[in-house]
Amino acid sequence: MSAARNGGRRAVIAVIGAGACDARVAEVAYEVGRLIAARGAILVTGGMTGVMEAASHGAHDAGGLVVGIIPGLDTSTANAYCDVVIPSGMGQLRNGLVVQSADAVIAVAGEWGTLSEIGLALKLGKPVVGWETWEPARAGVPSTEPAHAVSANDAVESAFARIGE
Repeated sequence: MSAARNGGRRAVIAVIGAGACDARVAEVAYEVGRLIAARGAILVTGGMTGVMEAASHGAHDAGGLVVGIIPGLDTSTANAYCDVVIPSGMGQLRNGLVVQSADAVIAVAGEWGTLSEIGLALKLGKPVVGWETWEPARAGVPSTEPAHAVSANDAVESAFARIGE
């Protein structure tokens, strides 16, 4: 199945999460990346380690296209599964580029950087699906965003449904 957007452009899904994660989180991120690629979409991440590397690995193993937008300028620091490395030179500010480039965002667990990406994505009106991630609140009231997923498959299916795919 191919994920095509308006004008035939392939869908772009960002996977965000911490640069360090345990094996359970890495397994979910790998499966999310694999399922994104299996749907014909392009995966974009921050291009580094942890969740980003695991998702990139999954998409790569499924024959997908993996784009990594890294914080520095040295492309050799990107994980080995990135097909395209974009050296931003922006440090953590590159988080905005990651979410802005995507049609939808999937947050897999995560830390402070993930929280910043969730906030930016929601501010930009991007659909966000989360697996065991931050639960933002507005004025002390829990938000309905991001949508919560119970599995890798649920996260991917929800992201594609939210962009009309």
